[in-house]
Order: sequence, then C-alpha cells, then structure tokens
Amino acid sequence: MIKQSVKTMWQNFLDTLDRQEASVAEYEAWPFGDGPELAEELASLVKSGDKTATCSLYQLYLDEGEDLPKVGVYNVITDWDGNPLVITRTMKVELIPFNEVSEEFAYKEGEGDKSYDYWRREHIKFFNRELAESDRKFDENMYVVCEEFKVVYEG
Repeated sequence: MIKQSVKTMWQNFLDTLDRQEASVAEYEAWPFGDGPELAEELASLVKSGDKTATCSLYQLYLDEGEDLPKVGVYNVITDWDGNPLVITRTMKVELIPFNEVSEEFAYKEGEGDKSYDYWRREHIKFFNRELAESDRKFDENMYVVCEEFKVVYEG
C-alpha cells in the first residue's frame, strides 16, 4: 500500500507541472535494492546525481507478470519503509544481455568506484540473491532491463 507521504509528494510535484502534463502523468513508487541499507545507499546516489541508471533482471518481470518500465513514466523513489525521497523520470529503457552491458552504463549506475568491474561483481551477487529465492542461478547471458532516468523533483 502506498503511504500518504508518497501521495503528498506526488501531488506537490504535479503542482509544478502544467495542467495538461499533470493530467496524464503516471508514477510508480519503489525502493532500490533488496534491503534497507542498499535502498538508502542507492537513493543517496540518486539524490547526489551520481546514479542516473539502474538495471534489473528481465526474468523477474516475466516471473511476476510485470510490465517493463516505460519512457516518460515517473518514479517516486522511497526508502525501504516506503517513505518518499525523490522523484525521477524514466528517459531510456533497453533490454540487453548482462554480458553486453556497456562500461558507460555501468558508470551511470554510480555505485562503488563506478568501474565496470565493480558494477559486474556487485550485480552478479545481487542477481544471485534475487534468484536464490526460486532456486535458480544467475547466468551472464540473462537479459537485464537497463533504465536511465533523471531527477525531476526533490520534496
């Protein structure tokens, strides 16, 4: 369930848009990562401008019957408890095999030392944690959803 504070931040953001754009704007609310510490760390990188991209396993979208992110949709980034921190807008979405993700994209994720090696190592760990719930192992040929975004509102 979406917290009232998310709805309030969203309404405050809508008030900054022209009437036509506000009438068609859509959003999703979610935290980064798989736990409170990672959610806080990654949201902090978004707020500082270091993180302008994220990726997730395409297989999980299939498993959960979820639609892929759409260009133009807004995201209320929350902490792990669902409290709103910042609003982003999806600017680009690509479906790419993990082993073909570029160094440029890894840098845009903004994590660690921003190197491709760091990005690769940490994402393999993360994806293995996510897949362990269904007794599966990560394979570098698996597709990932690569999403680029920009911050549009900080409450």
